[in-house]
Amino acid sequence: MIYEGKAITVKEIEGSIAQLNFDLDGESVNKFNRLTIEELRAATDKLKSAKDIKGLVVTSSKDCFIVGADITEFTELFAGPEEELIASNLAANSIFSDIEDLPFPTVTAINGIALGGGFEMCLSTDYRVMSTKAKVGLPEVKLGIFPGFGGTVRLSRLIGADNAIEWICGTKEYKAEAALKFCAVDAVVGPDALFDAAVDLIKQANNGKVDYKARREEKTSKLKLNPLESMMVFETAKGFVAGQAGPHYPAPVEAIKVMQKHAGMSRDKAIEVEAKGFAKMAKTSVSASLIGLFLNDQELKKKAKDLEPLAGEVKQAAVLGAGIMGGGVAYQSALKGTPIIMKDIAQAGIDLGLSEAKKLLVKRVDKKRMTADKMADVLNKITPALSYGDFNSVDLVVEAVVENPKVKGIVLAEVEDQVREDTILTTNTSTISVNLLAKSLKRPENFCGMHFFNPVHMMPLVEVIRGEKTSEETIATTVAYAKAMGKTPVVVNDCPGFLVNRVLFPYFGGFIGLVRDGADFQRVDKIMEKFGWPMGPAYLLDVVGMDTGKHAGEVMADGFPDRMKYDSATAIDVMFDAGRYGQKTDKGFYQYELDRKGKQKKVADESVYDMLKPIVEKQEEFSDEQIIERMMIPLCIETVRCLEDGIVETPAEADMGLIFGIGFPPFRGGALRYIDSMGVDKFCEMADKYADLGALYQPTAGMRDMAKAGKKYFG
Repeated sequence: MIYEGKAITVKEIEGSIAQLNFDLDGESVNKFNRLTIEELRAATDKLKSAKDIKGLVVTSSKDCFIVGADITEFTELFAGPEEELIASNLAANSIFSDIEDLPFPTVTAINGIALGGGFEMCLSTDYRVMSTKAKVGLPEVKLGIFPGFGGTVRLSRLIGADNAIEWICGTKEYKAEAALKFCAVDAVVGPDALFDAAVDLIKQANNGKVDYKARREEKTSKLKLNPLESMMVFETAKGFVAGQAGPHYPAPVEAIKVMQKHAGMSRDKAIEVEAKGFAKMAKTSVSASLIGLFLNDQELKKKAKDLEPLAGEVKQAAVLGAGIMGGGVAYQSALKGTPIIMKDIAQAGIDLGLSEAKKLLVKRVDKKRMTADKMADVLNKITPALSYGDFNSVDLVVEAVVENPKVKGIVLAEVEDQVREDTILTTNTSTISVNLLAKSLKRPENFCGMHFFNPVHMMPLVEVIRGEKTSEETIATTVAYAKAMGKTPVVVNDCPGFLVNRVLFPYFGGFIGLVRDGADFQRVDKIMEKFGWPMGPAYLLDVVGMDTGKHAGEVMADGFPDRMKYDSATAIDVMFDAGRYGQKTDKGFYQYELDRKGKQKKVADESVYDMLKPIVEKQEEFSDEQIIERMMIPLCIETVRCLEDGIVETPAEADMGLIFGIGFPPFRGGALRYIDSMGVDKFCEMADKYADLGALYQPTAGMRDMAKAGKKYFG
């Protein structure tokens, strides 16, 4: 044994070839944590001094190769001085460069996922042999950074600058054949042949059949671009990528700038440029927020996994109500492999639901994301029904009928009599109390909320709402089904609006107050879109529908009258009373016309200002900052209330609910991380400027205590 550690071993195998194997003790996957990097340094030093070694094969004993860096450890490093981060990166890079400089040929056998630092490890060897089951990629810009273990340097020299830009800025994971086509790997073989193929490549290098020294020279030299070619590649890419990424995500463009800067440098100087650029991005608030989201997502996945032992298997699902929403649920379930019965009381409803599913599937076929045969398979998993004939085989029911408590109560009681005693019943409601609906049932322990967001196929969030009598098995099974549908489930407790709508309506309250006090709703939209929201509040209300907004607003007012009830008519009331429900009626705060592709586009309607005049009480002038503060403060405080009231269990779940449910700007990390970014004390001071606006702007006692203690929601 040449080296033996807890993450890495190095031993000599046939023909004086060494095998460096990654197998991180106590973990299901390999990752670059401090231990692994320290051992890689020690193992590389042993290889440098080893005698009579004629080659190195790098392998993994786990199903994946290396998933990347352990971001939980690196966040601590990111919080330190920029100089320390640069030094740390250069120290890690010296290991990869030493592997690249070993006095014998080197090959990586990529048996599974190799992402980020894992793929950068692969790039440090002379050759890469890839299993047909493996995937590779450099997805770091999703975290607001870019490759920092030599990835921008080696990949650009290996596959060309234009292709490297595509890989790094596009963040895709590439299957074996695609990676081979790009020349990012040198051979693709079946899993059983992987190790032998890697050893054979070492032998070919030693026999002179392949020139590993020429390959190494190519990777460690300058980019082969003349000044004109360099300008064309990088300047064109910067403009295109900036347009794709938008102004709030600097990492992709910064990655291109770094590649452009080090294009004329040899490896060691180029890596210094990369390390400085990496540290610059790692210190941004965008990176902190996106890494926070990644960690939040990991926490949600862990919570869902912890529930798995309690979950029942959903082999057959059903949805009641076959409209747009029911059709969307049926489509998503069938697409992800769970057969579903779609029941309605009328053939017209069935036709509408099937039409919705077919429309979505045809789009996938047109975009070549699905074959016609696969489309047929998915449609065959949707069984239309006008009766409860096959419901004795159903494991979980999604009720998606009209948003009316009496109707839902009747339908739920009816279906309960048609299913097995262990069948889970769920209600897709956005506002109606789960505890209220449970009163209609004989087995309330088998009942919970399952709130999908529209359009179902696009919105990643599902709120799983726990009632007072809901069993843990019911929650676990519903969470598992949501995951099987490709959704992110967040478990919340019952209250008016649950989490997402309870938080959204104070945000609309901020908008209502601004319009009342003389703000131009179109300007408010533009400012909030510039702040990072996908659409401003007026536009969002048009998309949601003014009838839905009014109904939900009344539910919220009944539940929280101290801060969500209005003494006089609001801008929403004006639109509703005028029959301007938004996109569904082609008129709301804006008018909607069809563009050349048949999609609705928003057009300004100046007549709306005259309609709003009766409810405008003041004519104040607002700065952009004041508009942002008046919009964001109520939303953030209500998120805190949901956490303090136990509606949502953790800050991570609260923030992820808002990002996945209402499009909270991801680069700001969520409402609670937004508060943390300025400090709870500073946030309270900001809110106090608007104390005269009422309870929506009053920080909670818990926030005051946190402000005094200097605490954060994310420690």
